[in-house]
Amino acid sequence: MNFYQELEARGLIQDVSNPEIKELLNTKKISFYIGYDPTAKSLQIGNLFAIITMKRFQIAGHKPYVLLGGATGMIGDPSGKSTERVLLTEEVIKENIEAQKKQFQRILKFDGENPAVMVNNYDWMGQFSFIGFLRDVGKRFRITEMLAKESVKNRIESEVGLSFTEFCYQMLQAYDFRHLALNHDVILQMGGGDQWGNITAGIDYTRKMDARQVYGLVIPLVTDQNGNKFGKSEGGTAIYLDAEMTSPYQMYQYLLNSDDTSVVKYLKYFTFLSLDEIAVLEEKTKSEPHLRQAQKTLAAEVVKLVHGEAGLESALSATKIFFGEKIENLKDKDLNAIFKDVPSVELKRADLQAGIPFLDLLASTPLFASKGEARRSVDQKGVYLNNDAVPDNTAVMNESHLASETCMVLRKGKKNYCVVKFS
Repeated sequence: MNFYQELEARGLIQDVSNPEIKELLNTKKISFYIGYDPTAKSLQIGNLFAIITMKRFQIAGHKPYVLLGGATGMIGDPSGKSTERVLLTEEVIKENIEAQKKQFQRILKFDGENPAVMVNNYDWMGQFSFIGFLRDVGKRFRITEMLAKESVKNRIESEVGLSFTEFCYQMLQAYDFRHLALNHDVILQMGGGDQWGNITAGIDYTRKMDARQVYGLVIPLVTDQNGNKFGKSEGGTAIYLDAEMTSPYQMYQYLLNSDDTSVVKYLKYFTFLSLDEIAVLEEKTKSEPHLRQAQKTLAAEVVKLVHGEAGLESALSATKIFFGEKIENLKDKDLNAIFKDVPSVELKRADLQAGIPFLDLLASTPLFASKGEARRSVDQKGVYLNNDAVPDNTAVMNESHLASETCMVLRKGKKNYCVVKFS
């Protein structure tokens, strides 16, 4: 199986601008790019699909250019958006770029043989005046062609409409493609399916200006079994690549909860397992669905890629906690990530330093209505501190009983938890 055939077998190709791309990718080593607008401090797991696809191309010998949108991020791409983005300041965009650089560097190789290259389109877009851009770039675009783009049509026909700022976005992206083609010999732009209009605008513009042939390739947008965009937890919270915003445990759990109908697709998209290995896991989803082996493999492979071996170990340790493993020596951020949906109470650190009778502590939580109820549960060995059984109801709690810097975890029975935070 050649490189292009594997891309097809994994379902990575939604559309290409020219059938020549197949021959180019199989027989030559080309330079290509994908653009990322720094609209947040962290990329999301949905962006990870494109980054992993870049890594596949890099492993195959093709040279990746990561374009960070210091300029386009100040405008906002209307593609796939039902409303206009909130405009960010230049300072915030710079901070976001610095944070995102580290995320790319963990996945792509920026040194050694065939290193990836990172560029910022503000470096060339920032040189334009408004009049200069209209004369040199805007003149080459036809309103009728711009209006025909799907991303533009959808927004114009919606209630919110489309601002002139957003309407011009495709011109900026088109200029990026031409700039990279002329200065770095980049001949292929890639992106998600919603980027097709912007990519073809760049192909047309480069042809008009330089009689130069460049190409486009789009990968599918990742969705779940219901067609919802991949990358949001049940509560609607985005799954970020930054460990401070989404812990390795939270990412692991999100992927572990992938449904059987989507997990094989995700394994093809997000992992470097061979197609034969994925076929074995696919069979296990049918013969032994209760083991969730495909989901566990997906979660482990992705967390290890994004957060390294240490991140995966942290996620697995946190997962074991819900199966009764003793809770100790955790960081507050990790403990709070594990128990984010669990009730909590806040008490004074000074009281803990003085010593709190265990029954008084239990009665201060929603787990028990009274000290008498707490006493009966302790006597029946039904209460746990940090997943460890409590010896008797005369115990006194102090700082040595903390599971993290400021927290203890109480459990009643098998599943009823409460986090006690001491501030």
